[in-house]
Amino acid sequence: MSGSPYAKHLVAGSAQHAYPGEVRADIDELLAEREAQLQGELAELTKPTGEVGGISFGKRVGEGTSMAVDRLAAVSAQEHLLVMLEDVRRARQRVADGSYGVCEVCGEPIPEERLEVRPWAVRCVQHS
Repeated sequence: MSGSPYAKHLVAGSAQHAYPGEVRADIDELLAEREAQLQGELAELTKPTGEVGGISFGKRVGEGTSMAVDRLAAVSAQEHLLVMLEDVRRARQRVADGSYGVCEVCGEPIPEERLEVRPWAVRCVQHS
């Protein structure tokens, strides 16, 4: 636990994390930056492409097929970003209510290593 600047605030053997106000503010700022980044990515992904018309399909793989595949990939990426954005927002709420760092399923502390890699984690690895 010594790798994280927040490790000293963890209460060993407890489902509670004792993050002081300034640490919670730092975590919330980090999460707010990630939220803004995700919103920007979603805006970029969903902005109109300027292409007019439908997709036509012929006997050969061509422009229409390529456009359809691109659109399907964009839908998948959008769904992934929306899930991540919801996780970030839930993590920010947990920072605000003091339950950040505690698995929302089992109530056990989320390992520090997981929070370092994925600060928006709201569940331990077992329940993710």
